[in-house]
Amino acid sequence: MPNDMHEPSTETVARALVDAEQYAAMYAASMADPEGFWGEQGKRLDWIAPYTKVKNTSFDYHDVSIKWFEDGVLNVSANCVDRHLATRGDQTAILWESDDPEVSRAISYRELHSEVCKLANVLKSLGVTKGDRVVLYLPMIPQAAYAMLACARIGAIHSIVFAGFSPDALRSRVEDSGAKLIVTADEAPRGGRNTPLKSNADRALEGLDGVKQLVVKRTGGAIAWTEGRDIWLHEAMAGVAPECDPEPMGAEDPLFILYTSGSTGKPKGVLHTTGGYLVYAAMTHQYVFDYH
Repeated sequence: MPNDMHEPSTETVARALVDAEQYAAMYAASMADPEGFWGEQGKRLDWIAPYTKVKNTSFDYHDVSIKWFEDGVLNVSANCVDRHLATRGDQTAILWESDDPEVSRAISYRELHSEVCKLANVLKSLGVTKGDRVVLYLPMIPQAAYAMLACARIGAIHSIVFAGFSPDALRSRVEDSGAKLIVTADEAPRGGRNTPLKSNADRALEGLDGVKQLVVKRTGGAIAWTEGRDIWLHEAMAGVAPECDPEPMGAEDPLFILYTSGSTGKPKGVLHTTGGYLVYAAMTHQYVFDYH
């Protein structure tokens, strides 16, 4: 059996943020004093109103409650984008590679901020407000990141549905979440084939009133169109202001819903809240990717 273990180079080990011993010490500290440890980690973020409470949990079988940084106020979009503009606005925020390995694109923080704000303003123009649910049924394109951050910017709750899922799977998630908008694309190129996302979304919405579709023109392939329901994203974005103030969000306000696979029954929507998710994502990003 071949040895699949690849040892890091001496140089990589030498410049790593933490070694195994330091990681073990961090873990021990988190177990010995969770409030102190995570209270310090929470300082990684920019808070509109700082938290004074770190951890408030109950694992009683009849009263499970898990709250982190519950009295803090922040915005995920501002933390992911705005805070970087002053010092690295022209640096690359997203390096996108398409299904065609010859096609790629570098998106700066400044461009990301503009696109996110414009899309946030489009969402607001369509009546999406804080607490509304938006389903994202998209290929791996920059607009997927724009949409997630735009939802977070205005306090809408996004739910990503894998672009390979069927119309029935998409419909069940739209209905269960109570979404008022789907953001999708005409088609999704993958491995030389185009998945008909818009067609799938149309089938998912049959008989569902009040759900609009915001459509990215990805391939330009022929699609059906329902006037009054379907909106081209590029047309909606034209002339929209590239500024949108971030909505102040409580740390325990919902950020996104991610559905389980449904392999053991009906898919269950797992709700992730704002503060705790972003603190953990920021910390793990730094250490797992050894980000300097």
